[in-house]
Amino acid sequence: MSEQSIQADKAERLVDNRRFALGVEYNGSLFSGYQLQSHGTRTVQGELEKALSIVADEPIRLTCAGRTDTGVHATGQVVHFDTTVSRELKAWMLGSNTNLPPDIAVHWVRQVSEDFSARFSAVSRSYRYILFNRRIRSAVFQRNVAWSYEKFDESAMHAAAQSLLGEQDFSAFRSSRCQASHAIRVMQEISVVRQGDYLILDIKANAFLHHMVRNIMGTLMVIGRGEQPVDWMREILEGQDRKCAGMTASPAGLYLVNVEYPKEHGLPDSGWLPTIS
Repeated sequence: MSEQSIQADKAERLVDNRRFALGVEYNGSLFSGYQLQSHGTRTVQGELEKALSIVADEPIRLTCAGRTDTGVHATGQVVHFDTTVSRELKAWMLGSNTNLPPDIAVHWVRQVSEDFSARFSAVSRSYRYILFNRRIRSAVFQRNVAWSYEKFDESAMHAAAQSLLGEQDFSAFRSSRCQASHAIRVMQEISVVRQGDYLILDIKANAFLHHMVRNIMGTLMVIGRGEQPVDWMREILEGQDRKCAGMTASPAGLYLVNVEYPKEHGLPDSGWLPTIS
């Protein structure tokens, strides 16, 4: 079969399949997390499915790359859905945004093959945690960043974080409500830097456990305050006991900023990094 025939066959199968991937951003402050809730509270998934169902004129059900908690934000969430109707890509994007509330936006749409999964095809996920570190809280950013008046040593926090790199058992940083079958994850990148009054944790892994980033940040804050040495992070990791680690940091500072997929799916980078300047 010629290359042209292969591409034509692939295009035909894509039309028949009608699976679409979307890049989504949202301010999580007024949502009870991403996932639909049985008690009917406001969720990102609920609002997205409602808007897309209007565009499709049929019920739409979504699969996401990562289910964010109450109060957590995203600039790079990825979802996919299947449909029996045909719409142009711009119709899906413009139509969904027209019907979405102002704290959610779809910023790209792509048609994908039937073997694509927003969740299972992802090879990495990246989060950014922003801590406003000033004596007086912010009146402007209070729902978009976490806040602490305490003094932190960002160099000690960064040094401690490096012990988390590589394939590790992150049991010490998983929520008691975590439903994952195991706690082994591969930490690919992690850093802590200061930008003026802001401490920023950037973290990238193949996947994350429930509350994992917030529990890591809470533990790093203990080290940053000088209450524990840098080596304590390694002890917590190896001890695999959540009760020995730091507190769960506030959800307000957490952003899902990017989900990476194999190049053959043809997806853009899913999000952007929130910055404070």
